[in-house]
This record gives sequence, structure tokens and C-alpha cells, in this order.
Amino acid sequence: MVLSNTFSKSDESIHSTFASRYVRTALPRFKMPENSIPKEAAFQIINDELMLDGNPRLNLASFVTTWMEPECDKLIMASINKNYVDMDEYPVTTELQNRCVNMIAHLFNAPLGEAEAAVGVGTVGSSEAIMLAGLAFKRKWQNKRKAEGKPYDKPNIVTGANVQVCWEKFARYFEVELKEVKLREDYLVMDPVKAVEMVDENTICVAAILGSTLNGEFEDVKLLNDLLVEKNKQTGWDTPIHVDAASGGFIAPFLYPELEWDFRLPLVKSINVSGHKYGLVYAGIGWVIWRSKDDLPEELIFHINYLGTDQPTFTLNFSKGSSQVIAQYYQLIRLGFEGYKNVMENCRENMLVLKAGLEKTGRFNIVSKDNGVPLVAFSLKNNSCHDEFEVSDYLRRFGWIVPAYTMPPDAQNVTVLRVVIREDFSRTLAERLVIDIQKVLHELDTLPSKITAKIALNGENADKNVTVVTKKSAIETQREITTVWRKFVMEKKKMNGVC
Repeated sequence: MVLSNTFSKSDESIHSTFASRYVRTALPRFKMPENSIPKEAAFQIINDELMLDGNPRLNLASFVTTWMEPECDKLIMASINKNYVDMDEYPVTTELQNRCVNMIAHLFNAPLGEAEAAVGVGTVGSSEAIMLAGLAFKRKWQNKRKAEGKPYDKPNIVTGANVQVCWEKFARYFEVELKEVKLREDYLVMDPVKAVEMVDENTICVAAILGSTLNGEFEDVKLLNDLLVEKNKQTGWDTPIHVDAASGGFIAPFLYPELEWDFRLPLVKSINVSGHKYGLVYAGIGWVIWRSKDDLPEELIFHINYLGTDQPTFTLNFSKGSSQVIAQYYQLIRLGFEGYKNVMENCRENMLVLKAGLEKTGRFNIVSKDNGVPLVAFSLKNNSCHDEFEVSDYLRRFGWIVPAYTMPPDAQNVTVLRVVIREDFSRTLAERLVIDIQKVLHELDTLPSKITAKIALNGENADKNVTVVTKKSAIETQREITTVWRKFVMEKKKMNGVC
């Protein structure tokens, strides 16, 4: 006689997750579920859904590090439960942060003595670092204006229109007017001459970008410093400079050591850099370094003692993980100057390989510079039929995530695609990307252009005696054309038997 057991909820644990009821039950999206589920089921379901995310290694839109050595991964996991702010409980982690600050300050040529400690702090990224630097500039400017008996309610900051959005956040959150130098189609970074012209007695600082997010170009900090020195002499002001080196701070010292952009320039009072970009650490770490203690007003520093001892803190948040701080120290001592230089040289060489491959197609204009952040920004020579956004969209079929975007004012007529070359982007991948871009271009060449699709739509409506409204806003027209073009694409897929 054959014996069998009837399935019951009590013995679900002996079954495969895919044989359980959890894979056929919709998971709550808005409210916490009433009942628990097995850990194996929770892991499998979440892991399966995450498969729909893009591959971080192929995310060429991001400057953020997507690969680290397994040994560093182990250090990260071993310290993932440490709260960095508990300095008394984790004094070694605090010491590692201080070592990182000192090493980065010396890398940026801070005027420090042999055993003098640098002034700086680790942050969750360059956005927080910029907020802190901006607050220091604002408070120092306010203190001086108060001492002189002058109004201090209308501070402003001068930047290029190409700055990252965190500068706009700083200006809005902390009530500082943002004065932007407009770009030109032939000059896609801040013009130092125009920037200095916009400086007035209420300017708390001028922000220069070492590595524009848009095209990777380094702004001329040396020229900005020299022009500002002269203006300060003429006016009696002491307007300083902050360098946003989020991307370029870990590139320039290794590839362009003679370039003067850092604390070698007297008006540079603070610098931020992203450890999670070319500092080669996973997302979640940035740094801000001040030239000296005098550049960080003491009243901005808080002192707490309820965690065991007196602890100075100058951050916008409180609790944060220790893992990224430890990972940054690992990279600094593991790679050293030699290792970082090798990595950056590899990135530059692979950038040149990609650039040459794109130029060889004869279809693109290169917008980025060879000197700067290792990236390639490029635009179609002829986008009358198909544009950069379509190229970006079609590249996703091959797994590549390549962003397309328009430049800020007054260069908004320029649309580009951008590929960021990171440490884990090899020559093989660069060559493969060029091949896939050529495939995309070939496929787009076989499709009707958006303009043709628009004409066809009007023709269809005429046959059906439908009145076409032509007076629409630009965005409405663009959306309509895009919708019809997609219809043509889908019809072509059906004819070709593509599922």
C-alpha cells in the first residue's frame, strides 16, 4: 500500500520556494502584510524582482563606482553594522576617517605642516559636502558683514549653468541667490571672465567645477583665481573660491599634476570630492576639505557628549554607516599613488579608444575634451531623422544604459549622449559598445523618421475626415510625434515577426 502525506501549511518549509504559495500571492505594495513569510521566500521574491534592474556595470550614465575587490567587500560587510557617529565606541573607525582627511588634504596641496592635522570631514556624498562648504562660506560672510555694520540678508553665489543640481538645492534650502553664468554652444563650462564680472559685495564665493557633469571638462580655476585676486584688490572684497571636484578631484592629481586648481591657489578655501566616484568606493562617501581652521567658523561645529566623550560634529545628518569610510581607507593604502595613477591612465586610454571608434563611424561630433574626466560626450552630426534620445533608447536592448540630454542655457540646442569611463570599463567593452551603436544606427536608418510619421498621421486623419489641430505647444507636438513614431516601429516589428 502506498502511503502519502497531504500537503499542509505546516510543512511548507520542506518544499521549494517556487512550489510554495508565496510565488502565486501578490505582495503588498502599500501596507505591511499581516503575516510573516519564510526567509527563503522573501529573499527569492525580492531577488527575482531586482533582476529587472539594469546591470550596474553597464550603467554608463553613472560616475559612481560599481566594482571593488573582494577583500574590500569583506571589510564592508564586516563593518556594515557599525554606526559611524558612535566615535567613542568605534575609535579606530574615527581614526581611519581622520587619516583619509589628511591624505586627501595633502593630495590637494593643503598648506599643512608635517604633523599638522587637516580640517575636513567625511560625508554621504558631494551633495552634503557642498552644503557644508556653502554654509561655512555663508556664515563667514555674514559674520564679516555684521562686524562692518552692513546688510547681510542677501547673499549670493556665482556658478556656471552647468553645475550639478545640489548647488541649486543649496541655494534654495539656505536662501542664497544663485547667479549662473550662461553657457555657449562653443563653450560648455563657466567662463571665468563672466563669472568675475557677476561678483559683487554680497557674493559669498565663486564655485568652479573640476570635471563638468555634462562633458567632463575642467573649468579654468587658475584664471578664475587670478581674475578674482585683481577684483578683490580693486574693491577691497575678499571673495573666495570653492572647487567642486566631485569627479575630477581623484583624477587631476594623477593625470595632470602640474594643473593648478587646488590649495596652491590662494583664494581656494574649500574643496569637495566624491570618494564614491573616482575615489573608487561604492556609493555613499564624499569628502570636504578646508584650507585651514579659519575657513570653518567654529559656531557651525556641534559638540556632543552623550555617546561617551566630547565629540565635535559638522554634518547635516547624524547616523551613517562606517563601511564606506573603511573602504576609502582600504583603497588609499591598497592602491597608493601608483595604483590610482594606473587606474586613471587606463580610464583615459579606454576613453580614447571609444572616442576613436565613434569618430570612425562618421556619424558623430565629439563634444567632450581629451583632458578632463574620462568620458565621451557626443552628438549626431545629422539628427533630422532620428535623434540622440532614440539612440539611447535602442541601446538599452543590448543592456547599455547611455543617457541623452540637452545642455543648459544658453546651449540648450545642443543634445548629447554621454559615456562615463569607469575603472571597470575595459577596452573590450569599449569596442563592443561601438559595435552595438553601429547596429542601432543601422536599424534606425531603416525606420521612418519622426517627421515622416507626423506626415503619415495627418494623411490618415484626412482619409477619415478628422480635423487635425495644428496649433499646439512644442511639448505637445513632440509627444504626439513620438507616439506616432512608436506606432510605426511596432508595426514594423509585427511585419518582421519580432516578438
